Amino acid sequence: MRVITLILLSTLFAEAAEERRFASHERLSLGTGSETTASLRIGDLDGDNDLDIAVANGRHWPHRNIVLFNQGRARFNLIRPLGQDLAASYATELADLDNDGDLDIAVGNDNAPNVIFLNDGQGTFQRHATFGTPSSIRSLTLADIDLDGDVDILANARGRQNLIYFNDGSANFEKAQPFGNQVDSTIDVAVGDINNDGHPDLVVANRDSQQNLILLNDGKTQFNERIPFGSGKDETRAIAVADFNGDGKLDWVAGNIGKLNTVYLGDGKGGISGTHNFGQAKGRTYALAVADMNNDGHLDIIVANTGQQNAVFLNQGDGKSYQEVRFGKVSEITYNLAVGDLNQNGFADIAVANSGSRNLVYLNLPVKK
Repeated sequence: MRVITLILLSTLFAEAAEERRFASHERLSLGTGSETTASLRIGDLDGDNDLDIAVANGRHWPHRNIVLFNQGRARFNLIRPLGQDLAASYATELADLDNDGDLDIAVGNDNAPNVIFLNDGQGTFQRHATFGTPSSIRSLTLADIDLDGDVDILANARGRQNLIYFNDGSANFEKAQPFGNQVDSTIDVAVGDINNDGHPDLVVANRDSQQNLILLNDGKTQFNERIPFGSGKDETRAIAVADFNGDGKLDWVAGNIGKLNTVYLGDGKGGISGTHNFGQAKGRTYALAVADMNNDGHLDIIVANTGQQNAVFLNQGDGKSYQEVRFGKVSEITYNLAVGDLNQNGFADIAVANSGSRNLVYLNLPVKK
């Protein structure tokens, strides 16, 4: 569904990381409603040095997207609507799209116009322009694909053509280029230099028993070389790229439906040097995030599940061994999540996007002895 968030906290690492738990309560709910929320993203939207949240609501049914402003201590007591229209939204992705130093929002919709909202620097967003034509968008991924210094948009569609929209530097996205096949059931795409040639490649998560792929960049933003990974019939809904074993080569993790999730250790040439399965044999993972949750210097994996508790998998350092910490309720249908230090205590917290129940913040706290 998008570029997944990487958080490296600049903390002195202890020999043994402190045990962590992830707790929520009534005051940590993101509003009072139970929406069909598809995703949320975290960033400082009003320039006050704490982290705010943009929420995409709707999925197949038109709803209001919102921005929640952090009043400190992860209390979101101010909410503003994002735009006037109600839309079937899947994504509200954050980046500085017009190069003015603040975070803007790209909204990806299901069979409705995608929209760019520009930030005035204080958290007020004006509708700027639409991009692309209506399609079955399931996520947006924001990254500088052509390495020209501004952020481009990958629009990932289920059963239709995926497209890259190139930024002209002023948040206009008129130039488009396809990637993948016209009928790929793409749910999520991660961006990273998988073969260490200096150009960003694409790691593509497909559903509907379609092959997951690495699409290698030829240096001219063409992605014709396809490297398959997985069984070829995985129901993969989420993908993230990071260096999980600290060898300087990018790895990636796939979140699956109906089977275990998998970490793929990259060999730095576009291939795989090893794999590790984790989670539940009949898992239902809808989203992933990557962050150092216990400040031990290793990147951990945060997993959003449906009909199962969500989980944090704490990396023991080799990218293959993980300590599992569950959080949330089995009954929650968590479509997405994002991580960031919302209460400014030096540890990354988790915000979850639930469908049919309240969206919540889970604070990252020490385990009580």
